[in-house]
Amino acid sequence: MSDNGQSGATSLPVRELEALRAAIMFFTRLPLPSARVWDPQSLQRAAAYFPLVGWLVGAVAAGVWWAASLAFPPLVASGLSLAATLLFTGAFHEDGFADLCDGFGGGTTRERVLEIMRDSRVGAFGAIGVAVLLLLKWHTVAALPAHLAAVALLAGHAVSRGASGTLMTTMAYAQLDGKAKPLATELRGGRLVLSLVFALAPIALLEPRLWWALVPVVVLRMLLGRWFVRRIGGYTGDCLGAAQQVCEVGFLLGVLALT
Repeated sequence: MSDNGQSGATSLPVRELEALRAAIMFFTRLPLPSARVWDPQSLQRAAAYFPLVGWLVGAVAAGVWWAASLAFPPLVASGLSLAATLLFTGAFHEDGFADLCDGFGGGTTRERVLEIMRDSRVGAFGAIGVAVLLLLKWHTVAALPAHLAAVALLAGHAVSRGASGTLMTTMAYAQLDGKAKPLATELRGGRLVLSLVFALAPIALLEPRLWWALVPVVVLRMLLGRWFVRRIGGYTGDCLGAAQQVCEVGFLLGVLALT
């Protein structure tokens, strides 16, 4: 890497590795060494690797589920798997879902919705929403057949992140600043294709009849996108996190319904 830090002097593979590292550092608690020279565009390029981070989180979820299932019943294994992903990601997306529930549930104007979402405190809507969300994930995974649970977890984390990332292809960032502002980018062309390939690749591990579980993901993504535009005129980081969580649950429920 060049010492002058100019991205133009950096080779394509190095730039993409830096973008992947930025995505992992932004969305997980995995400790990685810092770059010698920080390229501020790394986070913008990182959007394409959102689903690939889902592979990593899904692998943790699937691995903990499999190890726990050797000694515990499905409900306990599912709970331990869920706890592992919360620790691994720092509940990053769950926090976004809670903020969105508070903002959209308690705000009557665009400005008030955004103000509530920026508040670090969790209100009644957020607490109730997260409780329902976590219980749904916990019990849905526990209800899956043992031979499907691990693969469904891996695929669900990748697919849901791909669906969430597509919000950046059709919508504008709704705030002047925010925790996801450095990540906000128009995900188009080759980078969009790359993101969708990463999102859909784990689906190949499932039986073709279970690919229909993508239908609720697509429907939920479309409904959420329209809701975000109507309420705040675009998306925020909390919207991305909430969309990921909702689409993950939608995918898992779809797999369960098809088994």
